[in-house]
Amino acid sequence: MVTTCEKCPLRKRPIFDPMTEREVTFMQSFKSGELKIASGTTLMMEGSNSPQLYTNLRGMGLRYKTLESGDRQVINFVMPGDFIGLQAGVMREMQHSVEATSDMVLCVFDRKRLWELFRDQPGRAFDLTWLGAVEEHFLGESLAILGHMNGIARVARALIRLFNRGAAVGLVDGNTMPLPYKQQDLADALGLSLVHTNKTLKKLRETGAVTWRDGVLDIHNYDALCDLADLEKDHKPVCRPIL
Repeated sequence: MVTTCEKCPLRKRPIFDPMTEREVTFMQSFKSGELKIASGTTLMMEGSNSPQLYTNLRGMGLRYKTLESGDRQVINFVMPGDFIGLQAGVMREMQHSVEATSDMVLCVFDRKRLWELFRDQPGRAFDLTWLGAVEEHFLGESLAILGHMNGIARVARALIRLFNRGAAVGLVDGNTMPLPYKQQDLADALGLSLVHTNKTLKKLRETGAVTWRDGVLDIHNYDALCDLADLEKDHKPVCRPIL
């Protein structure tokens, strides 16, 4: 059954800004349906001109660019609540690809109606702009990490960030959360070789701070991992909009 905006389980999460009744009604009319895709499916292809935009309702994926050499650079990891396809909506074609790394359920929006947000719902249009600005901030932080952090700090920071994001959308149970990615995905995101990533994860495991095995992340010592990642231990996620 299709999930209505009124009963959207993500809206109950404190991480997401509350929506007015008028906004909920508009988003329900804006939503054209839901799409279920299997793990391993390419949702959007770099250079494609998708007629649809999406909000990830359930499951995980990743965004990546394919370089001329054939190598891949992972740009970001997709989690519930993330908006997908903004580039296609604004630039007419995707500048990166999006792949499902687990089964996913997506809320579908018609790209042709994007301007209705700006015409009829300026608050929602600002939310869309905010999401674009946050994505830019994330890429800036990623560039700084690649340029100035060693391998163990990069991996530790990535795992903490993923854990915090998962906790905010209800994926964490105690100190455990599903993390259906490959070591190669993490390596491609952090500018490390697969061998280096494997050795770094082994070192982190030996510290007793974290274990990532068979698609499950266990944070055994959050504070110690934060120290390795040079992050504050009392992280408070910033509330954000959901479309």
